[in-house]
This record gives sequence, structure tokens and C-alpha cells, in this order.
Amino acid sequence: MSASTATDPAALSEETRLPWGVLLSPPPGDLPYDDGERMESPWHAQSAMILKAAYVAAHGGVMTDYYIGINMFVYYSWKQIRNNEYRGPDMYFVKGVDGAKPRLYWAIWDEDGKYPDVIIELLSPSTERVDLGVKKDLYEQRFRTPEYFCIALEVERLLGWRLGPDMRYHPLTPNEHGRLWSEQLGFWIGPWRGVYMGEEHTWPRLFHPDGTLVLLPEEAERQRAEAERQRAEAERQRAEELAARVAALEAELARLRERSDQ
Repeated sequence: MSASTATDPAALSEETRLPWGVLLSPPPGDLPYDDGERMESPWHAQSAMILKAAYVAAHGGVMTDYYIGINMFVYYSWKQIRNNEYRGPDMYFVKGVDGAKPRLYWAIWDEDGKYPDVIIELLSPSTERVDLGVKKDLYEQRFRTPEYFCIALEVERLLGWRLGPDMRYHPLTPNEHGRLWSEQLGFWIGPWRGVYMGEEHTWPRLFHPDGTLVLLPEEAERQRAEAERQRAEAERQRAEELAARVAALEAELARLRERSDQ
């Protein structure tokens, strides 16, 4: 391959890629990373953040051996770059990578051919057809992403698929609480009604295998503060009870002394 061919996107064919999709010659490093479009609503943006915050908190508070992208492009081929065919998922998880590495986008050729392990799309009327059609096919047939979830506004619908041995997506069945189990994340994904970022909605949340809620940092802090308050209150009550018992004993002793003197 000549130098001019190696750096010319139009001249790089599908055959010049390695079997798992890594480009022999990487594209330029100044690829677009923002399409200028905001998520459909505050619920959409904050739903992605609440899931990320919970997962990071459950794993020590630092992204070390995993990465979570929100509304970031995923680049995987020259054809995609030339035709501007694809925008990034609302949210994706990648395991076994350096999570501290700065990134503006996820480029397969910069990540040793690593594709996302879990992708989550937050459905809206303007994106639902694409999320359940073109994108689902892409994640299944090209990315081979092990798990794909779609969450509608207020978690009115929660859909999930897992890649089977036949390399096809198979739908996941919710449990009695309406939650879907993610083998890749090691958590349930399900609805939770409450206040986040000052807004009350039904949010998508992560739940431990035993069904308990994966706490956000601020929730864990409130829980610790409440536990400390209850401990202090129990100590105060024990001290008051002990003081009352001492006072009663002293009163009884005084009566005995009085009787003895008489």
C-alpha cells in the first residue's frame, strides 16, 4: 500500500481492515465528536447520568478498568466516516479498558478493536424507530454488543436483548418488579420513583442481585448520616436510661439509710 493510499479515506476498502474491524491505517485524529444535538429532555440526559453515577459509585468511585460514554460517537470504519452514517449511543459501557484515558469519542482502532459491552438507548418519539431498527441491527450484526437496552420516557417501557450463541439478539424477560438482569453489568436495571437533580420522575436505576438499590454517592452519604444520627440517638437514650437507673438506686439507698438511722 502506498503512502497516499494509506492516508486516503476514499481509497481504503473494507478488505484493508483486520477481521475484527480494526483499520490498518487509522483515520485522522480530528474527527467530529459532537453533533450539536442535545438529548430529548432533561429526563433523558439525567437518566444517563444517574446510571453512570450509580455504576461508578458501586465500583469504588473511579473508572479504572472500564469506561462509560454518554452521548459520544463510536467510530468503527472509513465508510461510516465518509458517509457520516452513525451518531453515538446515548450510553455505553466498555469493560477491560483504561477508563482514565481522555477521550472525545470511542474509536475502535484506538481501543484494540474493543466494542461496547453494553449499550443503552433512551427512547423518544423522534429516535424510537431508529433505536429499535437500524441501531439495533448495527449493535447486533456489526458491533456484536453482548447486551442492548432501550428505555422509554419515565421507564414506561424497558426493553432488553442479549446476544446468543447464534450471534443474534434474544429478548430479555423482566422479573416481577419489571427489572431486567444485565450479565455484563452484574446489576438489575429497573424503574425507581424519586427525586434526582431536583426533579421527581420515574428514573432507570441499577439494583444489586438481591434487589436492593445501588446507591448514588449522595444517597450513601445520607444513609451514613442517618445511621450516625440513629446511633447517637440510641446512645443518648441508653445514657438517659442509665442515669434514671442510677438516680433510682441512689433514692433507694437514701431511703434505706433513713430507715437504718430511725
